[in-house]
Amino acid sequence: LMDQFFTGEEAGRLNWFSPRTNVAETADGYEISVDLPGMKREDLDVELKEGQLWITGRCHEEKEEKGTTFHLVERQHGEFRRVIPLDASVEADKVEAEYKDGVLHLKVPKSEARKPKRIDVKT
Repeated sequence: LMDQFFTGEEAGRLNWFSPRTNVAETADGYEISVDLPGMKREDLDVELKEGQLWITGRCHEEKEEKGTTFHLVERQHGEFRRVIPLDASVEADKVEAEYKDGVLHLKVPKSEARKPKRIDVKT
């Protein structure tokens, strides 16, 4: 049972994996990149709800074909979900998403009220 838990090899269940993700915050917003090599755009779903960015998808397994024997299989496959908590004060209608060269890039701008304000000090 423990081997099944740690390897995800339980009969009849899908494998889950967690893609490598970077989250950076700037004065203007958040910049997120997610490594998803080999995935197709139509297998990805991105949602912003309740101050969280939900990135879900499915990476299909390479099936062994007749006459082909795999000696090593390390590529991740199955379903994934990454939920990234963000400040609720973001501009949901201005989120930008681009999927290029196996990397999903997201830009989530902060609302004007949450951006830092410079205060002039008078002498």
